[in-house]
Amino acid sequence: MANYAGVTVERKEGVLTAPSGRQIRVLDLPGTYSLRARSPDEVVTRDAVLGKLAGEDAPQALVCVADATNLRLVLRLALELKQVGRPFVLALNMFDIAQRQGLRIDVERLQAEIGAPIVTTVATRKRGLPELLEKVEALVDREALSGDNVWHEPSPAEIRAAHAEAQRIFKLCVKPPERPDTMTGKIDDVLLHPAAGLVILLGLLFVMFQAVFTWATPAMDIIDGGFAALIELTNTRLPQGLLTSFIADGLIAGVGSVLVFLPQILILFFFILLLEDSGYMARAAFLMDKIMGGAGLHGRAFIPLLSSFACAIPGIMSTRVIDNRQDRLTTILVAPLMTCSARIPVYTLIIGAFIPNQTVWGVLSLQGLVMFGLYASGIVSALLVSFVIRRVFWRGAVEPFMMELPTYRWPEPRNVLMNLWTRARIFISRAGRIIMPLMVLVWVLSTFPYPPEGATGPAIDYSIAGQLGQFLAPLMAPIGFNWQMTVALIPGMAAREVAVAVLGTVYAVGGEDGETGALSTLLKNQWSLASALSFLAWYVFAPQCLPTLGVVKRETNSWVWPTVMFVYMVGLAYIAAFITYHVAVALGAG
Repeated sequence: MANYAGVTVERKEGVLTAPSGRQIRVLDLPGTYSLRARSPDEVVTRDAVLGKLAGEDAPQALVCVADATNLRLVLRLALELKQVGRPFVLALNMFDIAQRQGLRIDVERLQAEIGAPIVTTVATRKRGLPELLEKVEALVDREALSGDNVWHEPSPAEIRAAHAEAQRIFKLCVKPPERPDTMTGKIDDVLLHPAAGLVILLGLLFVMFQAVFTWATPAMDIIDGGFAALIELTNTRLPQGLLTSFIADGLIAGVGSVLVFLPQILILFFFILLLEDSGYMARAAFLMDKIMGGAGLHGRAFIPLLSSFACAIPGIMSTRVIDNRQDRLTTILVAPLMTCSARIPVYTLIIGAFIPNQTVWGVLSLQGLVMFGLYASGIVSALLVSFVIRRVFWRGAVEPFMMELPTYRWPEPRNVLMNLWTRARIFISRAGRIIMPLMVLVWVLSTFPYPPEGATGPAIDYSIAGQLGQFLAPLMAPIGFNWQMTVALIPGMAAREVAVAVLGTVYAVGGEDGETGALSTLLKNQWSLASALSFLAWYVFAPQCLPTLGVVKRETNSWVWPTVMFVYMVGLAYIAAFITYHVAVALGAG
C-alpha cells in the first residue's frame, strides 16, 4: 500500500480469472530494487523469484510493477529479472501521471533493450490489466522458462556495470518531461522544511487525534444506544436466570463495550490512508529521520513504528526492511510502545469518563489534547528507550537513510474505502474470534462459584475472578488499582481492547449497571481520578498483547527478546503508573 519499496509485511495472495477463463494465482512480494538482497524482506523476494522459497513452487511468470515516473530506479532490477530465465513482463504503472508530466517513454525501444514485453497500466483505474494478463498467459503457454538462470550474486565491478547499463537504457528510452512536475518541488519546499515541516507534521497529527474524539461521537452514540437497547430487550423478554445473565452481561455487554469504539478507529485509519496515498507519508519519514537518528534508530525504522500505530504485529514484521540486525532488534523492542489501535477503546473509555468534554482556547477539545498527550508519551518513550539501548548495549553509528519520495497525487476514494472496510472487518473479526470467547470465560469466572449460604457481600466477590483479583490486589494497590482493574489486565493479555470488555462484564455480573452506555459513568463513580490516570499510564507502556510477543519470538528466532521486552515494559508500566498515581494523589486527585 505504501509508495516505496520494501514494505509488504504480510502475505498477500489472491486468485484472479484471466480473459481466457484460466485461474491465475498471484503472490505479491516485498518491494526491492535489486535481487542482491541486503535485508530479510529482500531475501524473501529473491528466493521466491529464484524458486528457492521454502513451501513455494517456482513462479511460472514474473511481473515487475514499475513506477513509470521513476524508471531510473527499476531498470537494474528489470535486467536482473531477465537473467533469471523465467517468463517476465514489465508493467509501467502510473502511466497516466507520466503522460501528464510530459515524460516521453519509448516503450517499443525499451522493450527491445530489456528483451521482455512491456504493458502500460493505471492500476487504480484497472487500465491495462487485461492486456497484462494476456501477455502473462501467452508467455506461460509458450514455455515454462524463457532461458537459463544466469543470475548470480554480483561483484562490485558487475554492480557498477549494471548501473551503467541501466543508465544507458534510461537515457536512450526516456526523455526528460516537457512539463516537469514543479508543483511537487514547490510543495516540498514547505513540507520538508526543517522547522516548518515538523510543525506541519505535528499539526496534522494533532488534528487527527482531535477528530478521533469530535467526529466519532454521533456514530458512537448510535452504536452505544443500540447495544443498551439490546441488553434491555434481553433482560425484559427473557426470564431472569443464568442464561439471560450470560447473554446480556457476558456477551452483549462485553462485546458491545468494545465495538462502540469502531468509529474512532476508522477515523484514525482514514487519516493514515489519506496521508499514505497522497505521498505525504514518505515525507514524514524524511522529516523524522534526523530525530530518530539522534535517538539511535535507523531512518527506515519510521515505517515499522508508523505501522505500529495500527498494530505492533505488522510493525514488528516490517522491520525486515532494516538491514542491520542491531537496528532491527532496537526497532522491534520499541515498536509496541507506539499507541496501537487496540489501545483506543481503553483510552477513550477512561478519557470519556474522567476528562471533561470541554474546549480549550475556544476551539480545541480537552479530551483530544489528552489523547494526543498519550500518543506523544508513547513516541517519546520509544525514542528514549532506543537511545538507552544504542548507547548502553549496542554502540555504533546509525546507517544513513535513503528513501524514494513519490510525486503527490490525490488519494483514490475507492482504495481508501476498501482499506477502511478491511480494517473494520478485522476489528469486528477480532470481536468474534478473540473477545467473545474470552467474555464467555470471564462471565464463567465472574459467576461461579455461587456465594455460600448467609454471605452478605456481592456475589462476584466469591467468584473465581473476584478471589483472583483480591489475591493480586496487594501487588497492584501501590499504583491505585482495585481488584476489578487487576482482573481486567489478565484476559487483556490476549488483546488490549479486551480489558474494556472485561470491565463491562465484571461490573455487569457484579450487579452494577454494566450496560455499554453506562460503563463510563459507572467507572467515574467507582474509581478515583488518580486510579484512572494510573490505568492510562499503565497502558502506555504495558505489553498487554501475547500475539505481539509471539511475533517477536518468530522474528528473532529466540525467546530471549520477547522475555526482555515483557520484563522491561512491565517494569516501565509499573513505575509510570506508580509515579502517576502518587503525583495525582498529592495534587488532590485521589
